[in-house]
Amino acid sequence: MTHRIALFNHKGGVSKTTTTFNLGWILAEKGKKVVMVDADPQCNLTGLVLGYKGPNEFERFYENEVGRNLRDGLAPAFESRPELIKAVDCVAVVGCDGLFLLPGHIRLSEYEVTLGIAQELSSSIQALQNLPGAITYLLEQTAAKFDADYILTDMSPSLSALNQNLLMTSRFFIVPTNPDYFSVMALNSLSTILPQWYTWATKAHSLDILGNATYPFPSVTPKFIGTIVQKYQPYGGAPASSFQRWIDEIQNMVTSRLVPTLQQLQMILPEQVYASQGISSYCLASIPDFKSLIAKSQNARTPVFALSSEQIGEVGVVLDGAVTKRNEFRQIFSGLADKIIGITAYAGGD
Repeated sequence: MTHRIALFNHKGGVSKTTTTFNLGWILAEKGKKVVMVDADPQCNLTGLVLGYKGPNEFERFYENEVGRNLRDGLAPAFESRPELIKAVDCVAVVGCDGLFLLPGHIRLSEYEVTLGIAQELSSSIQALQNLPGAITYLLEQTAAKFDADYILTDMSPSLSALNQNLLMTSRFFIVPTNPDYFSVMALNSLSTILPQWYTWATKAHSLDILGNATYPFPSVTPKFIGTIVQKYQPYGGAPASSFQRWIDEIQNMVTSRLVPTLQQLQMILPEQVYASQGISSYCLASIPDFKSLIAKSQNARTPVFALSSEQIGEVGVVLDGAVTKRNEFRQIFSGLADKIIGITAYAGGD
């Protein structure tokens, strides 16, 4: 069984791409086959994996590797081509067996308007019936081709029709956050937005026109795995007080506002599942700001925890300190991956 996990927060700058990359890599290290999907038109995950810096490099990839991206994969449905959607030939991530990238496309947003219309008027416009289920069909075909245990979807920071579809057709979702006011407000707004999306998805998978489509809209209720809090400044082995304040605010917003909403929608797992993985206040991990190591990781196209001493590029006590931080990063992400494996195994009956 493939566990499809969406990483979503409509607030930007919360390290969704970094988290997707590091989490995918360490899950693969633990023997899982993982497909990372870049569903953000900014294509930061694709750029990170392929080492691309600008639009010209992306365009050359699209020209030379036709069909090997999310937009091209969806084109048969969105451009009414006389062919079925088929699995995308994903890119194997260099240096990590079992990890693959389904590249994004910088023009994916061109499909947004059509998808939005289809999702609002799908019960009345026959020609649009295949669009709401097309994304799930493509990802399922691709997962089957690569025998994937996990699909991790890196989503854009928006409340778009594409994100609505991606989240509400995933089996699980994670909300990355930063310890700041804007993340607290984003969690608060999600408590209003997710019921609206749930209502739409419930209606969509009850419509015969979508159920009988070439790409049927799935019947799935995504489950909240938890939040990740990252990029705080540590002090004495714990978050500095100015950051701890916002971490506490985030946890309070999750437990007092978001989780009660999700419970009403059946978008949350039984409490004992979180307890079994040692998860408190639905927080999967707290990740401090590793500053220059993140930049070095991006330049090397490898996770922080997999950086070699040569890639770190320091000497003496500075190198020793960086290696300590690198190892700390590995411990954090290893624990995060173990929690996700435990939760998804329980929920999926694996």
